[in-house]
Amino acid sequence: MRLFFVPLIAAALVVVPGPPASAAQIRVTSLSALQSALDKANPGDTIALADGSYSAGSTLTIKRSGATSAPVTVTAEHVGKATITGSKTFAFASGVSNVVLQGFKFRNGASLSVPAGASHNRLSRNDFQLTSDGNWVTVNGDDTEVDRNVFQNRTSQGVFLQVLGPSDAMAQRVHVHHNYFYNHQFSGSNGGESIRLGLSNHQSYAAHAVLEYNLFEKADGDSEAISVKSSDNVVRYNTIRDSRGYIVLRHGNRSVVEGNLLFGSGIRFHGNDHKIVNNYVANSGDRAIVFGSGNEADSGPTSKLHDRPDRVTVAYNTVLGSHSVIDGDGGDFKPKDCVVANNIVKGTSGTLVTMPSGSTVKYEGNITFGGTAGIPSRNVDPKLVEDAAGLYRLASGSPAIDAGAGSYSYAAKDFDLQARTGTFDVGADEYFASGATRVPLTKADVGPSAP
Repeated sequence: MRLFFVPLIAAALVVVPGPPASAAQIRVTSLSALQSALDKANPGDTIALADGSYSAGSTLTIKRSGATSAPVTVTAEHVGKATITGSKTFAFASGVSNVVLQGFKFRNGASLSVPAGASHNRLSRNDFQLTSDGNWVTVNGDDTEVDRNVFQNRTSQGVFLQVLGPSDAMAQRVHVHHNYFYNHQFSGSNGGESIRLGLSNHQSYAAHAVLEYNLFEKADGDSEAISVKSSDNVVRYNTIRDSRGYIVLRHGNRSVVEGNLLFGSGIRFHGNDHKIVNNYVANSGDRAIVFGSGNEADSGPTSKLHDRPDRVTVAYNTVLGSHSVIDGDGGDFKPKDCVVANNIVKGTSGTLVTMPSGSTVKYEGNITFGGTAGIPSRNVDPKLVEDAAGLYRLASGSPAIDAGAGSYSYAAKDFDLQARTGTFDVGADEYFASGATRVPLTKADVGPSAP
């Protein structure tokens, strides 16, 4: 057993025996005691702040690292029951690794940052509703995990979560999952994203980030709920509903947008060599999937202009809307060498796919219904039926079954994450008479109380 002694604050610090591996379980009841315990932490230690509200007038600095199999855990004693107020917050020192910060309710005025050089840290099960403007949480450190948090309720400019990195690179392998992004109501035209992954001057840097299983509701602070401004990322299995914000590949190349469930939202992209596959996009208006405008052929490393989409594949999506369901913004530089294949595009009237004149796009295997196709396609009722979760799926006898054209091996799992068999079915859903079916994420699946 290892004991910690903190001069002058003994009443605020209760030491509990640790497990045989000498890790300590430390309960503190003041911020001064918390800082003292942070200064002495060793791998495997858990430091728990008792329930209550604490005003932070000075920064709580995390200087001590854990180990891969024995992180330092800094936690609220009970999730959501320790509230941080005041003008300051936690700070990770450069070089700190393997620290978990979890369970706090942040109602303070200072933004939280994981700096470049701090790696393999985790922000988990926290509730962020800060009193300040600017970007609430910024991740610059490699291999950071951001999971099961809630970011909620702001009307000011700035993003809930920014992933960036050092000035000449992107943070690597950041994993953002099972978070709840709720109610950003900034009324300006720009600068209120829920997640911003990079900046224009980072667009050429590969990040290899994965954003998955997050829920976005009322993401109205910007037309971009997820704004990607870096390269080589994966955005998959998220649910967006009741939001004006889209998934937007604003800058960068070679990203994958896969298996997302979008209601009243959509996908827009610029840049090269992206794959937009197996998404379910139901937008009661128009422009559910948008080929972004091209103000230049290929963006330079610091350009803020719109890059023309080159060699982007849009395949095996189910896209529901009114008219101009799949659309192109135009611009001087038209989409080039792109593919639109094996999608179900269902509207109500007008032209369903409206690409700018001069675009070079290969079309194959698409099924359109409910308006004028606008592209070479099979204009036939795909026979979609609504399931208990409100998703429109293939019915037995649908002409989409076993009708996929071409070879798109990267679409080999449908939006239920079931392996497609034989000739793939057109659209996001592979028909099975029985089997696992996915449902949109709800608040029970994400945030601090999620499994």
